[in-house]
Amino acid sequence: MTDLTEIDAQTQTELEAAVFRRLVAHLRERTDVQNIDLMNLAGFCRNCLSNWYQDAAAEKGIEIERAAARERVYGMPYETWKERHQTPATADQQAAFSSSQTHG
Repeated sequence: MTDLTEIDAQTQTELEAAVFRRLVAHLRERTDVQNIDLMNLAGFCRNCLSNWYQDAAAEKGIEIERAAARERVYGMPYETWKERHQTPATADQQAAFSSSQTHG
């Protein structure tokens, strides 16, 4: 078994990129999981991922519009995803979100 300290930087980057692609693919398949659920449970959501993608590009001097970054994560325009998959947040979801925001 390979010790992680023996993995070169290029291979590490490739592995991390593969993990990102798998996470994005998983989230695209799990349209039943709402962003508010992700925020309440994990403290991040699809929008966060798209923001981080945009931030990473900016660190490399690449300007990516928010809509393009979101489309990269959602696999379609954000507005289309919302129309097809987003449901109104329940009172419980909203309360949990509000509670988590005051403790962060």
